[in-house]
Amino acid sequence: MTDTPNECLIRHATVYDGSGCAPYAADVLCRGGLIAAILPPGSGHAAQVIDASGLALSAGFIDVHTHDDRQVMIAPDMQAKLSQGVTTVITGNCGISLAPWVADTAPPAPLNLIGGQDDYRYPSVQAYMEAADAAQPAVNLGVLIGHSTLRVNAVADTGQPASAAEVVQMQALLSEGMRAGALGFSSGLFYPTSSAAGNDEVIALAKVSAAHGGVYTSHIRDEYNGVVDALHEACDAGEAAGLQVVLSHHKCAGPANWGRSGETLAVVTERRHRHPVGLDAYPYTAGSTTLNPDYVDGVIDIMVSWSVPHPEHAGRYLKEIADDWGVDQKEAARRLLPAGGIYFQMREDDVRQILAYPHTMIGSDGLPHDAHPHPRLWGTFPRVLGHYCREHGLFHLSEAIRKMTTLSADTFGLRRRGRVQAGCAADLVLFDPATVKDAATFADPKQAALGIVHVWVNGVHALANGRLTGQRAGRVLKRDQERFSGAPA
Repeated sequence: MTDTPNECLIRHATVYDGSGCAPYAADVLCRGGLIAAILPPGSGHAAQVIDASGLALSAGFIDVHTHDDRQVMIAPDMQAKLSQGVTTVITGNCGISLAPWVADTAPPAPLNLIGGQDDYRYPSVQAYMEAADAAQPAVNLGVLIGHSTLRVNAVADTGQPASAAEVVQMQALLSEGMRAGALGFSSGLFYPTSSAAGNDEVIALAKVSAAHGGVYTSHIRDEYNGVVDALHEACDAGEAAGLQVVLSHHKCAGPANWGRSGETLAVVTERRHRHPVGLDAYPYTAGSTTLNPDYVDGVIDIMVSWSVPHPEHAGRYLKEIADDWGVDQKEAARRLLPAGGIYFQMREDDVRQILAYPHTMIGSDGLPHDAHPHPRLWGTFPRVLGHYCREHGLFHLSEAIRKMTTLSADTFGLRRRGRVQAGCAADLVLFDPATVKDAATFADPKQAALGIVHVWVNGVHALANGRLTGQRAGRVLKRDQERFSGAPA
């Protein structure tokens, strides 16, 4: 499905190079999968020319927080991402990765968010990467190795801390994956598969990632009342292990914590004086994960995104289902399990403050296997560009693009990506800044965005005039192969 990357000139573009600086007019020449030259406007020549007059050209967006581990293989056209201008996804977040694990039982929550028993069939990260490359996805992917996945391999009782021997076994699995080219290690201490782990266990594993030049991303232990302590715990692990920390989908969850974003971001700022700390966020006041009756409080609204025993209720609010059944919402949630939920648990002012923070990257946290997914799966990046940037002026367009490109590429060591610069990969998106916006809603979430005109992945035209071309040129981005910057010799 992949054409040989050929020569293409994008003429009269308004170029946002990812630096956060003001845009400039230029012709951009792509050849052999790379940006070959940046030329004065109107001066370039090539067999294929795209007129970019009135349009913005930037590096393809990097979705730093995805659960696309299986999606890149079963639906390699990756329409939900390409239609947003995303050219690279980071998989394996929240401690949940498809490898390394050959499952001999149904995967427990939250591992069931990305696959069933038959999907967990990769004994090594290398095997997973080979399968992903063989599927020829339309976007690139970088791989994180999940703590919960390591624990179901090595820990006899995941409800308990790992023994010294079990930690050694997890370190060996993680080391194999890092040698194969993974970008780092992720945890999800909020989830029951990992919540029994102490920070000493996390640090022992994070040190393996650090030894290979990787990162540590964390769905922290508590985003509710204990959010500050949980932030410090994640940062302590990164500082002790000596590596970059990324705080996943940062939020202040639950009404009791609304308005605390100033406090939590002050913690991040203070810790950044001591070691590298970044964060990602999505532009919505609702999150989505497995449905858990413990987090059903009757105060916040919850929408059901999937249910095994009651699939007919996907897309309905839990309160409506409970009323139909004549039970309270906790009991309704129990009857729906296993299931997923969309939790309307944040407040708009916190979302805006977190998005505007200079060190916040954009990540969708989309769940592609949900029957009725959160609209962030299809709408995250255009929503930042349209709703928050153009309509509400939360930041300039140059800054919005920086948060989606260079900031993300540099954090994860993807030096060939995220910038419009000669010698870098020709991962590019051409969009209309006057019309770009999300179309996906909570009621109708599977809707392609507006205003994304063309997308190239490794120089191959993957989206043309808003439509998939069928050409797929994505690849697994391995850590050591991506540590390149600047024009080739």
